[in-house]
Formats: sequence, C-alpha cells, structure tokens
Amino acid sequence: MIRFFLLFLLIQGVLFTAELTPPAQAYLVQPFTSGLAWISGHLIELTGREIIATGVIIRDVSTQFAVEIAAGCNGVEAMILLVAAMLAFPSPWRYKLWGILIGIIAIQGLNLVRIVSLFFLGMWNETAFEWAHLYVWQALIMLDALAVWLLWLRALPRTKADRGSDGSDEDHAAPATP
Repeated sequence: MIRFFLLFLLIQGVLFTAELTPPAQAYLVQPFTSGLAWISGHLIELTGREIIATGVIIRDVSTQFAVEIAAGCNGVEAMILLVAAMLAFPSPWRYKLWGILIGIIAIQGLNLVRIVSLFFLGMWNETAFEWAHLYVWQALIMLDALAVWLLWLRALPRTKADRGSDGSDEDHAAPATP
C-alpha cells in the first residue's frame, strides 16, 4: 500500500508538472480545451441555439452570453489523478491502458455535460452558475474519477493471493480442532 501511495504521488507530481509547462499548455492542453469548446458548442446547437465557439470561448449569438473553459474546467486534473492512480496500482498493463482509455472517456463525457449545463445555467442565473461551477461540478468531476478508479479496481482479475488455497474465490477456514 505504501508503494502504491508513493508511486501515485510521484506520477501525479510528474504529470502535473509536465501539464504546467509552456509546451504542454501550447501543444496539448489548449488544443484539447479548444476541442472541448467546439464539441460543447455543437451539443448546445442541438438545442436550437446559434453558437460560436472560438478557441476556449463558447458564445450564444442572440444573447451574447459566453463562457470560457479555463484551466481547471477542462477535466485535465481529474484525468491526471485517474491516470496516476491506475499507473501506480500493481496490475497488468493491458488493464491499465483499457482503464485509462475508458476513464478518460467517462471523465470527458461528464465534463461535456458539465460545460453544456453550466452554459445554460449561466444564461438563466449568474449566481446559480457560480455556485454550480465552483461547488457542485468541481466535486462531481473528481468523484467521477474516483468512481471510475473504484470500478476499475473491481474489474481487475483477482490474483492467486486473493483466492483461497484451493483456487476458489472464497476463503475456507480450517475446521476447528477439539
């Protein structure tokens, strides 16, 4: 357990440090965030709104209401935590890679719901937008990463040490001797 925790902290530190470097921001984070804005804009357009998504800003043409997907709102931090946890946990690489892929899809799927819902909430009520943005959705995105990790842990194949001595998934207590 200590090995996992230390490795988790190390991987997390490396990934967060790398994310903050100017090249990572310019070539990975900003294009990724712009892509989220573009996809979110198209999802909002499905409701009949006319939207312009430029860079990381989504703007409603008729009301001129706009939101900016800033750092911390793109789900990258939640993805880093999930990736670090999956890489640090002792498991086969194919499970790690599948878990990371499915986890990123789950986090970003919920993040798209977050962005679209916050856009409409902001058009309706700025106070509600701020509260949902700062408190509700921040927690839900991190809980999503935790839930994905816990589900991934359950899906991992059980090791021989997890099984009973006869290979079954149950521990059998030795019969009591008188």
